[in-house]
Amino acid sequence: MSRAVSILGSAFFLLIAPGTVAVLVPRWISGWRLLPPLLGFRGFRVLGVVLVLCGAPALLDSFRRFAVEGLGTPAPPLPTKHLVVTGLYRYVRNPMYVAVLAIVVGQALLLGSVALLVYGLVVALGFAIFVLAYEEPTLRRSFGVSYDEFCANVPRWIPRLRPWNRDLGGHS
Repeated sequence: MSRAVSILGSAFFLLIAPGTVAVLVPRWISGWRLLPPLLGFRGFRVLGVVLVLCGAPALLDSFRRFAVEGLGTPAPPLPTKHLVVTGLYRYVRNPMYVAVLAIVVGQALLLGSVALLVYGLVVALGFAIFVLAYEEPTLRRSFGVSYDEFCANVPRWIPRLRPWNRDLGGHS
C-alpha cells in the first residue's frame, strides 16, 4: 500500500471509528450539557480537560504513525506492513485505545456525566475483548518474534514510565 493510500485510509478510519466512539456517541449520550461536577468535586472538570487534551493528540499521532511508518491503517481490512514500535508505542502497546478512553472519560468528568462514565466502561470492555480475541493473535501471526518481543517489553494498557528502545535490547 502506498503512503498516500495509507494516509487517506487512516484519515477515513479515524473519522469513522474513533470519531463515532469518542465524539458522536458521547454527544448523543450527553448532549454535551454541563451537569454538576461528579461527587461535587470541581477538580474532576480540570482532570477531564487534561484527559481530552492529552488523548486527542495521542490519538492523532498514533494514526499518523500507522499510515507513515506502518504503511497501513488501523482498520483490520487494511493492516500495516510494518509493526509500529515508535512514539507512544514505546510506552504502551495500545495508545489508540488508551487515547480514545481518555477522551471519553475526560468528557464524562468535564461534563459531570455518569452515563458517559458507564459508556466508557463498556467501551473499555469492548476494546479489551477485541484486543485479546482478535488483534493480538492477528499481530502475532503477522509479525511473529518481533511482536512477541514488543509484548514482552511494552505493557498492553498501563504505560511504562520509560520508553522501550528495541535497539538497546529493551532498555531505554
